[in-house]
Amino acid sequence: MPHRPTPVPAVRPAGPARRAAAVLAAALLALLGLTAAAPAQADDVRPALAPNFKAPFPCGQQWTYSHHSAEVRRALDFIRSDGGATGGTPQVASAAGTATRHYQAGGAGNYIVIDHGGGWKTYYFHLASFSVANGQSVAQGQQIGVTGSTGNSSGAHIHYEQLYNGVGQNIRINGTALPYPGSYGQYHLRSDNCGGDTNFTTWGSGVRVRADARLDAAVVTTLPGPTPVYVECQKQGDVVNAEGYTNAWWSRLRDQRGFISNIYIDHPDAKLPGVPVC
Repeated sequence: MPHRPTPVPAVRPAGPARRAAAVLAAALLALLGLTAAAPAQADDVRPALAPNFKAPFPCGQQWTYSHHSAEVRRALDFIRSDGGATGGTPQVASAAGTATRHYQAGGAGNYIVIDHGGGWKTYYFHLASFSVANGQSVAQGQQIGVTGSTGNSSGAHIHYEQLYNGVGQNIRINGTALPYPGSYGQYHLRSDNCGGDTNFTTWGSGVRVRADARLDAAVVTTLPGPTPVYVECQKQGDVVNAEGYTNAWWSRLRDQRGFISNIYIDHPDAKLPGVPVC
């Protein structure tokens, strides 16, 4: 429905006596070397100094999200919308901190709380299993658990919260506030929570970057020679044979927005270590 502006009450102009009093007060303050106090500004709803939170799911994956009124605090629920399975997918830390493990049979199920310091915490509910020890320090992007449906849950999803001093906050990713839709499919979020060492260099010349991990996929661009690349994630695709090597793993390149065979990544392993699966 159209937004109707809030009526602003009329302000009666100050009379001559009131204006004169104001001028006299200002002059007196000036003689005393003082200035009138500025009016107080309204506090921002979002507390300052929040960590730069990133998506709670692996780099390169796309998920859709929703919120319903029965949720505690200001949670958002996420499910995958890129064709991958939601259940069994890693959940990763939105920011660095100290992780603690918890269990609530009739509610959150297996869940992780990460204390980021400064009053900030994030919650991750309904885990199928834990991936970190209780009290362990974790890095941004590090796997903390596996997505599941434990506790009071009707299906696999990520229930995610950001809290400041115990109060649920509107969720922001990379500093941007997310909307709170009432159903899935309206909004989608692709993760750039890559963490770890995912910077690599290619080798060879004329390496084709394709739209998908298939030899018949459209060519997005071509790398003319050895090129530094940022690998978001990797997945299995067509088998590629080159220079005596065979590999079915492909890397999704963040900046080129496409895939290349891992054969052309300058690393001895067929599946790159520390890089999540798309």
